[in-house]
Amino acid sequence: MKITFIGGGNMAIAMIGGMLKQGFSTNQIHVVDPSEEQRAHLSHTYAIECSSPDQPLLPSDVILFAVKPQQLQAVAQSLCAQINGALVISIAAGVRADTLAKWLDAYPRIVRVMPNTPALVQAGMSGAYATSNVTPADRALTERMLAAIGEMVWVENESEIDGITAISGSGPAYVFYFMEALQAAAHAQGFAPDVARKLAYKTFEGAVKLALQSEDDAATLRKKVTSKGGTTERAINALETSQVRTTIIAAAAAAAARSRELGEES
Repeated sequence: MKITFIGGGNMAIAMIGGMLKQGFSTNQIHVVDPSEEQRAHLSHTYAIECSSPDQPLLPSDVILFAVKPQQLQAVAQSLCAQINGALVISIAAGVRADTLAKWLDAYPRIVRVMPNTPALVQAGMSGAYATSNVTPADRALTERMLAAIGEMVWVENESEIDGITAISGSGPAYVFYFMEALQAAAHAQGFAPDVARKLAYKTFEGAVKLALQSEDDAATLRKKVTSKGGTTERAINALETSQVRTTIIAAAAAAAARSRELGEES
C-alpha cells in the first residue's frame, strides 16, 4: 500500500508521525511538497520518500490533500490525470466533496475530513464524510489513518461537517481563550506569570481528565463542585449573568455559518 500526502505541513506531519507509531511503514508513505527544505526535513526526520510537484505521482492507493484551501483547486486540477483509482482524502477546510470532485473531473471516491490542531500531539478529534462510492474498506483505512492522530466520527450528511468545524475544528481556540482568561484572572489575583499559567493550565487539564474518566456528565460534575452559598456558586452566577453559556453557543453557530459560507465560495 502507498499513501501519498500532497503537502507536507503541520497536519500532514502530525498524521505521518502518528501513522508510523501505529505500525505504518516508512515505505508506505510518500510526500509531495514544493519546498526543498521541507522535503529534506521530512526525509531526514521520518525516513520517508519525498518528491516535488513537478515530478509524476507514484502509483498510490490513497492520495491525501493536505494543502491550504485556497491552493486546493490548482493542485487538484494539476494532478487530476494521475489519480488512477486511488481513494482521495481531503483535509482542506471549507471545500466540499462535490467541489473537489469537480476539480478532479467528476472523480467519485472522496473522503472529506475535518481534523483539529490537537492532532499535533495525537489527541485530535476529527469528523469525516464519505461520498457514496467510498467502500467499507476505504472507510476502514481512513479510520486507521485518523486513529494515528486521535479519535474520529463519521457523519452521514456533509452539511454536518460545518457543525464538526464549529465544535471540534474551531473548538481548541475556544478552550485556549478560556485558558487565557483564567490565566489572566490568576495574574489579577497577584500571582506571577509562571504560577498563573500553571494554575490555569493544570486546573483545565485536571478537569478534562476527571470529566473523561467520570460517568457523570459535565453539568453534574459542575454541580458537585458548586456548594450552595459558596465561592464557586458566586463565580457561576457571575458567568450566567454575563450570559457566557449563550455567547459560547452563539460563537459556535457563527463558526458553523462561516464554514457554510466557505463551502459556497469554493
